[in-house]
Amino acid sequence: MINSLILRISSLHYYFGVGFLNFPTWYEFLPVNSTNSPEFTGINDVWLIVAAIIDILLRIAAIIAIVVVIYGGIEFITSSGEPEKAAAARSRIINALIGLVIAVTAATMVAFIASRFNAS
Repeated sequence: MINSLILRISSLHYYFGVGFLNFPTWYEFLPVNSTNSPEFTGINDVWLIVAAIIDILLRIAAIIAIVVVIYGGIEFITSSGEPEKAAAARSRIINALIGLVIAVTAATMVAFIASRFNAS
């Protein structure tokens, strides 16, 4: 049972190349040689490195947004029926969810653009 679960998780890691909270490297979008070292082929590589750094920062922003949602939930639970505290907690949760959607969308766009930039 446990072995099959480990096998499934490792196959997901193999196919998708990511794990839970697995941040990309700064050279994620660069081509690699046979020794898995990044190859610098031109000035476009600078933009690919910048895109990878932006991707890392957007993933950190998404994690922070999730933490803020949890904090807002705790504030909402502990508001003890006080309308001002409950409204502030609800506002914090909504703003964090908006930030999470923006961060995930932006990270997806950066990865898409960088992969297209890398293909050319």
